[in-house]
Amino acid sequence: MATREETRQKREEKLDELHEKLTGAVEQLVTGEDWADALRFAARFRSRSFNNVLLIWEQHQAAFEQGRVPEPFPTYVAGYKQWQQLGRQVEKGQPGYQILAPVMGRFASANPSDPTSWYRLNRGEKPKPGEVVRSQMVGVRPAYVWDVSQTAGDPIPDAPSPVLLAGEAPDGLWDGLAQQVRAAGFELMRVPHEGMIRGANGLTDLEAKTVAVRENMDPAAQVKTLAHELAHVLMHDPDREDARQHRGIGEVEAESVALMIGAAHGMDTTGYTIPYVAGWAANVDGKEPVEVVKATGERVRKTAAGILDLLDTVQVPDGAPPGLDRDAPRPARSKEHSAATVSEPEHSRAPEPATARGL
Repeated sequence: MATREETRQKREEKLDELHEKLTGAVEQLVTGEDWADALRFAARFRSRSFNNVLLIWEQHQAAFEQGRVPEPFPTYVAGYKQWQQLGRQVEKGQPGYQILAPVMGRFASANPSDPTSWYRLNRGEKPKPGEVVRSQMVGVRPAYVWDVSQTAGDPIPDAPSPVLLAGEAPDGLWDGLAQQVRAAGFELMRVPHEGMIRGANGLTDLEAKTVAVRENMDPAAQVKTLAHELAHVLMHDPDREDARQHRGIGEVEAESVALMIGAAHGMDTTGYTIPYVAGWAANVDGKEPVEVVKATGERVRKTAAGILDLLDTVQVPDGAPPGLDRDAPRPARSKEHSAATVSEPEHSRAPEPATARGL
């Protein structure tokens, strides 16, 4: 029987292996095309952390190359017991994909406002009368998930999927994004042409709290631009140091959020997004493109997921199998933890105020 130290060492070895896989996956995302592919993939698995999205992606690609799964991209991913909830069983010989799951600790305090008063409860230990208890992530451990193609059993319920005609915007998406812009305290304006906003597609002024989008574009382009500007509104506080010093980081983030919003609605924005993101990622002073990817990936995913959660629109699935009881307690082995700068003008490179830049 393995000792506690041997168990700990094996866990650390698995975590080191996962870190190497994650680093390798991130290092591949140095071109606009690769970054766009990763974001489209993340849009389909937006309920999971960006690091775990990359781990799933890398391991599924390897499984496809080895002939263990029929398609190069996974469809739905869940833990072993979660598949059993849906009447499906992992097929014999199908190894799971390792992901990083949180290790949670329970902490108690009789004086919650005092940070030094919190102490960790041991397993099974109850707090003292009058104490407040909170859970907090204290570490990570390896966990496993499987794609639906690695399981057999009851059919998966069909989920609605958006169908978009060229040039059109998904039904309700503009209104939903506009509502979030206004909820953030910004005025939304539609202007006749780019000449009114410095030759840009869209323009956000964080001091005046206005967002403008030009109307002489296809509806799909207008809604993509609005998603980009909403990302600036939500992410790029003028006091945020890295956004102020490295404007390209903010542009990569905003356009990446727009790509994820579009991908979640069946829109292909890559014709505009790939050169835009690639150009900005390669021109962040003092940072390599891979550093920009590492710095932005999880922020982009969280922002896009938060926007999508508030939309009453038909979206592609988020990677969780339809029919899974999301409110039920997740199995212990499959838990997952889980602006003064805005957009760059599409053509103009003329100097502009730091608080008003256009897409």
